Amino acid sequence: MSESEKTPRLRGALDGIPTYKPGRPAAADGPVSYKLSSNENPYPPLPGVLESVTGAAASFNRYPDMACSTLMAALAERFGVPPEHLATGTGSVGVAQQLLQVTAGPGDEVIYAWRSFEAYPIITRISGATPVTVPLTEGEEHDLDAMADAVTERTRLIFVCNPNNPTGVAIPREDLERFLDRVPGDVLVVLDEAYREFVRDERVVDGIELYRDRPNVCVLRTFSKAYGLAGLRVGFAVAHEPVAAALRKTAVPFGVSQLAQEAAVASLRSEDALLERVEALVGERTRVTRELEAQGWTVPVSHANFVWLRLGERTDGFAAACEEAGVTVRPFTGEGVRVSVGETEANDIFLQTAAAFRKNEL
Repeated sequence: MSESEKTPRLRGALDGIPTYKPGRPAAADGPVSYKLSSNENPYPPLPGVLESVTGAAASFNRYPDMACSTLMAALAERFGVPPEHLATGTGSVGVAQQLLQVTAGPGDEVIYAWRSFEAYPIITRISGATPVTVPLTEGEEHDLDAMADAVTERTRLIFVCNPNNPTGVAIPREDLERFLDRVPGDVLVVLDEAYREFVRDERVVDGIELYRDRPNVCVLRTFSKAYGLAGLRVGFAVAHEPVAAALRKTAVPFGVSQLAQEAAVASLRSEDALLERVEALVGERTRVTRELEAQGWTVPVSHANFVWLRLGERTDGFAAACEEAGVTVRPFTGEGVRVSVGETEANDIFLQTAAAFRKNEL
């Protein structure tokens, strides 16, 4: 082969890595269409956020504050943690990828439940580490005993998505604490709490409470879901100083834009409005769940801003029926569909479609 015919040599770890599949957007033509496929907040930015972003836009010819100083100070005050225990990134998934950079490589193992957040296998394989998946229970719950049993001397990190994406099921405090007690102190446990704001069950512990006296616990949060900043990509981690410092060291320079920083700070200042919107979505989640149950569907109790239907081989047909009716949902072929809680009108279309689909099956 001549020099001109050669191609660059890429890492073998990339072979076979699945591509992340975002939720399908609403159709641009045809009937009114709603996007219920990406767990986005259907509300516009919180009060004061748009104004902050507009003001920041006047200076986006300049680099953003690389240290995210104002945002870090606001997060430290809001969550009662030292600033040294914080690290920011391009959404919580960006921080999750950094966590793998600082903990795992070839020969190491990363444990997570399956099905769970679909980015886990992608970012694990990109790091060169080996994924160790533990099936959910029949009740769509994390099998924490099996996950603890799966820990070996090669285990470096464990992802615990709580509430779990895409099932919405959350882990009670006592179960999570018992699991953490079994994990060796040199294995990092990442509590991925992207949907924490939607939890209403007092039995589900806030991960930040657990991290305080557990140096091997890291908590991930995001502004993409409840705060409605999905398009600006800003997330953060709360962890003890060695982990947080490693995350800051491996962060992409200037990765969080100034617009994202200003929007996040303004969102934290609009907590009352946030709680009102989240409460409205929780109310819609309850309505959607009850109606699905009344139709005869089996619906796991969701603590997030979506619901899950395990449909098996019917998954793609159900998703196609929803799209034809005017709503896009997130199918996982052969497993089920995740349906975001959106505008009341969108939820109504989805419920009508679900009812018709079930009736046609009977």
